[in-house]
Amino acid sequence: MTAETETTQAAAASESNRPTHYVRKKIGTGKKADFETLGAAWDRGDGSLYIKLHGTQIVEGGFYVFPVREESGQ
Repeated sequence: MTAETETTQAAAASESNRPTHYVRKKIGTGKKADFETLGAAWDRGDGSLYIKLHGTQIVEGGFYVFPVREESGQ
């Protein structure tokens, strides 16, 4: 691990431990499609993500990673 990577990770950890992305799987098709949340992800600051899935997952196909939307007024 480089000093730059360690510095970037430390800065990200000190700012907030909240996830920067949600990990979700699309369920259904068309207008009735919905998303099931599988876990969360954190931006590591170097273009990569650390992904943590909830529980034991069996995922057929793929999944999406969506950025967390900032709520207004907070």
